[in-house]
Amino acid sequence: MESTFNELGDKASVLDFDPKSADVGGGVEDIYGEDTATEDQLVTPWTYSVASGYSLLRDPQYNKGLAFTEKERDTHYLRGLLPPATCSQQLQEKKLMNNIRQYQVPLQKYMALTELQERNERLFYKLLIDNVEELLPIVYTPTVGEACQKFGSIFRRPQGLYISLKEKGKVLEVLKNWPERTVQVIVVTDGERILGLGDLGCQGMGIPVGKLALYTALGGVRPSACLPITIDVGTNNKQLLEDEFYIGLRQKRTTGKEYADLLDEFMSAVKQNYGEKVLIQFEDFANHNAFQLLEKYRRTHLVFNDDIQGTAAVVLAGVVAALRLVGGSLSEHKFLFLGAGEAGTGIAELIALEISKKVLTFYNQTKTPVEETRKKIWLVDSKGLIVSSRKDSLQQFKKPWAHEHEPIDNLLDAVKAIKPTVLIGSSGVGRTFTKEVIEAVSSFNEKPLILALSNPTSQSECTAEEAYTWSKGRAIFASGSPFDPVEYNGKVYVPGQSNNAYIFPGFGLGLVISGAIRVHDDMLLAASESLAGEVTEEYFEKGLIYPPFSNIRKISAHIAANVAAKAYELGLATRLPRPENLVKYAESCMYSPVYRNYR
Repeated sequence: MESTFNELGDKASVLDFDPKSADVGGGVEDIYGEDTATEDQLVTPWTYSVASGYSLLRDPQYNKGLAFTEKERDTHYLRGLLPPATCSQQLQEKKLMNNIRQYQVPLQKYMALTELQERNERLFYKLLIDNVEELLPIVYTPTVGEACQKFGSIFRRPQGLYISLKEKGKVLEVLKNWPERTVQVIVVTDGERILGLGDLGCQGMGIPVGKLALYTALGGVRPSACLPITIDVGTNNKQLLEDEFYIGLRQKRTTGKEYADLLDEFMSAVKQNYGEKVLIQFEDFANHNAFQLLEKYRRTHLVFNDDIQGTAAVVLAGVVAALRLVGGSLSEHKFLFLGAGEAGTGIAELIALEISKKVLTFYNQTKTPVEETRKKIWLVDSKGLIVSSRKDSLQQFKKPWAHEHEPIDNLLDAVKAIKPTVLIGSSGVGRTFTKEVIEAVSSFNEKPLILALSNPTSQSECTAEEAYTWSKGRAIFASGSPFDPVEYNGKVYVPGQSNNAYIFPGFGLGLVISGAIRVHDDMLLAASESLAGEVTEEYFEKGLIYPPFSNIRKISAHIAANVAAKAYELGLATRLPRPENLVKYAESCMYSPVYRNYR
């Protein structure tokens, strides 16, 4: 985060920008007018030439299956290549959802949806948008974790770019092999820390593919503008290296200068090929690389780390919303984290920034007292409470959280000593919020806020049922993975899901529509505040601190508008003039999966 990085770095500002450093191009032009046309206007199904006949049926971007009209079948040489019946996109959607619901195993549903995406892109996104609450756990967490573990066995066709050590010195050439010349969002991983599952190497590609599907479905970024990338530098996962179906480099993970040089070549090549305004989202890098990469490139590229910044923004939104249930201002609460990695420290820093912002407004101060607000936030890692006596042995990103206190080596004793009002789990270790821990935090809070954020479900710090039961129904609970409603003492509790999908699609859309050239922490705060504002009294009555995903496109448009407004305010936006109504502009820029009529 900016305030921490300024302490670590060379004091340069995120606002520093040298237009001579690269071509300030990038972004995406709607070359063929497909998205700017109204839905009743005819468009030509272009690829590199006019797609027709057999090739049109195998082009996922333009294939409509049985929805091709009689006239289209004649015009595009489809007569005889399809059964005689025609059906609407709505009927296709109904049939496919019926088929998907027949599968009992989530991975089978994942594979069926992947196959649909590779066959008929618009129908895939129509399905995902219209059934988002049902399909989100399949397309993304928790099912995507199992898909990554078994990626070598279920791999059918590439859905992104694989850049390995074999391509060192040729990364720009590899990027040019991607058929789309106009890219707005890249999600890249090196596969070292996939969810809570560890090093999955090249098989981590499932994460960028899943994230970008959500960028389109939830945020409206056009599929052709999205590029998933996996950087393969090997894996330390012995089981994968011995797996005959593993699809990556069969070598131990490369580190040090060779790793840094490959990443540097990649970042330079991306800017050279796609311009200044392409968003590069780092995903599931291990802690020791994630912070360094974000710090290294945040002043020269448009970069975003969802594990650090996206998680922080969505959790902050939940905490801010929860204040209307638990009472008090943000600065009056005390926070205790289990887990001091990317997610934990990222969330803690954004909460500290938000508190300092509110304090700044209240007292009309000229200097943000982030150092003071950090003292309200305590972190526990694998060695216990992070305190000042441990400072010399701590990693750099943990040092700001080393406060004065006697050492404590376990979570339960830390809870009893700190007496937090908010307990947050980002440890990646399941069932660490024990009965004793939850009973302790409930003993000095009328409504304890408990967030068990680790993914997948097996790694969650506690289940919804455990949180509600052990707190005697008083907990305000949200988790990273979805849990079913819980009945306790005759009352039904609906657990919220602190899912990054609330934030990153709308956040990315806001960067794109404003032509932003850098990410600033104030943009993250704007996204959080926007999401928190979407929680209505109706949801609070159910104990929810997040809105339902059924409204996610509307939510994403408002987040995008707030993020874009902040980009314009900070002078980081390049798309001029600024639209008068940013919400309407964001909505107008969103990709529609409805079939188009072809000439």
